[in-house]
Amino acid sequence: MPHIWGVHGARCWCVEEAARIDGASIFRTFWSVVLPMAKPALITLTILSFQGSWNEFPHSLVSVQDPDLFTLPRGLADLVSGSLGKGTQYPLKLGAALLATIPVAIIFVVFQRYFVRDANDGSDKG
Repeated sequence: MPHIWGVHGARCWCVEEAARIDGASIFRTFWSVVLPMAKPALITLTILSFQGSWNEFPHSLVSVQDPDLFTLPRGLADLVSGSLGKGTQYPLKLGAALLATIPVAIIFVVFQRYFVRDANDGSDKG
């Protein structure tokens, strides 16, 4: 969560204060004002965390010895290093690499609209 501290320092406190003046409780202020303003940062953190855990190759390389428990990046590395036997089977290797990138690409495409939005989009009149 240290990645989000910058968002909380940059948000406009006048919006939170306006919600309190309008009679919103602390929970309502958080749920209706603070959380929507922090949504782009939370989505970004979610995507980066997913991508980091999806590509966790060194941990799998050190800790997993059973081929049935290999993660996708570890299996792909094993495939590229010659577990197919003799010969270079580039189409199979490239196909496996493409399949490994599909989940990360889907997550990014689903959440990409949150990258474009500003955290304070339309919250302050100036």
